Order: sequence, then structure tokens, then C-alpha cells
Amino acid sequence: MKFENCPRQRLLTMNRGLARRLWGSLLNRMHWATLKELSIQFGFSLAMGDVLLLEGRWYVTHTGLIQLARRHRCTGIRVETIDQFCMPNAGRWAFRATVYKSRKCQGFVGYGDADPSNVSPLVHGAEMRVAETRAVNRALRKAYGIGICSVEELGSAGAMSDARKLPAQPINEHGGNSGPKVRDRLCQIIRQHQLDATLVKSYATDFCGVKALREATREQVENFVQHLADWAESDRNALLCQLNSYLGTKEGAA
Repeated sequence: MKFENCPRQRLLTMNRGLARRLWGSLLNRMHWATLKELSIQFGFSLAMGDVLLLEGRWYVTHTGLIQLARRHRCTGIRVETIDQFCMPNAGRWAFRATVYKSRKCQGFVGYGDADPSNVSPLVHGAEMRVAETRAVNRALRKAYGIGICSVEELGSAGAMSDARKLPAQPINEHGGNSGPKVRDRLCQIIRQHQLDATLVKSYATDFCGVKALREATREQVENFVQHLADWAESDRNALLCQLNSYLGTKEGAA
């Protein structure tokens, strides 16, 4: 189903069902009211990763904002560096983004900055792209009246909130662990593509053919991470459908 063309009331029903399966009792009356607004007014889809619930708050994603702009036939987005605030050698970047909703629109401006102190360690070296995304997100939120923050605008303390749900490091048959590089890459993929970490864990267990992820070998885990990255890049929608098939066993492997 193409969620972008889904009638808003039906989309709300689908979002409510998925939210109930994912977060259940964690949701209160305010959460449900906000989800209704995000579904009916903006057409955001949980299944497509347009919004996420992190530490009890709803956040919109870059993907959701870009899709919203496309649905509203946004004329264009102009992005430029603010040179006086940029220090490339220090990994410090600042951008100004201007969103034009129509040809006659004078533009909605948003600013974004990033440096090693306000991004997750997992994306150190990519501060320029983070800053650009933050600027675009702020401009889009202004243009379309989005009152909630975007995931990508979170600082280092909150940016990886969802990563806390990741499983412990898998160990290989010799008792050694799989190493931080594999774990960190998996964490980065989950954040980059707004995937549900618990569903990814369930899929990883199935992919590796083990009852518990800790039983997987290093090679199996590395193969899974590469598979996940390739699929997320080539067809994220299909990957989301695969992950959602594990909703019934969300608790995943121990």
C-alpha cells in the first residue's frame, strides 16, 4: 500500500494500531491526541518512519518532512553555508536553508549547525551533512507548521535515544565479542533509516538462524549488518514491511 495516498482517517487507524503494538501502555492521552493531529493534518505514517516516539515524545523525521513537502508540491529548497560560522578543520558547520512552498513564496528560513560536541560519536566526521539536514528540517517545519522537533535536530545526548534499545553485543563461538565497529555500524544504520531497534533484533536472530542473538558468530552478525545496510539503501519500504512482520514477536531474542 502507498501510505502517501492513503485516506487520512484510514492512515490514523493504521498509525494507532502500529503505535499500540510498538509502545502500548507507554502512550497516554496526549500521545494519542498528537498522533491524531500528525496523521490527519500532516499525513505522517508510522510504518514509513515519518515519526518516532523517543523517551516519551513524538519526533518527526527528515524522511517525513521531505515526503510532506513533496505531497504539498514544494517548489524548492535552497541550502547555503554560513561561512563565518564554519570551521571545517574543527568539524564545525552551519547552514541556512530556505523552503519555497510555491513560486510566489518569499521563503521560510531555518538554520542548522553541527560540530563534534552536539552530534553522536557515531556520526563524527559527518557534521557537514548533519548541519545541512538540521537546517532543512527547521525550514520545513516552519513552512508547514510542524510543532514538534525533528530527530535529526537532537543533540548528542538525545540523538541516539533509540539506540538504548539495541541488543547487547553478540558473541562468537570462541567467546569473544563482535567488536564495537559492528555494533556501532548497526546502531548508525538504525538511526540513519529510522528503524525500530527491537524489530531489527528479531530480524537479526531469524537471519542468523539462532534462538538468541548472543549465539550468533561474528561472521553471521557482520553479514546481517551488511545485508541490512544494502536493503535499507535500495528499498527501505520493503525492509519496513519485513521488519513489521516481526511485530507479533517484538520482544525478540533474549
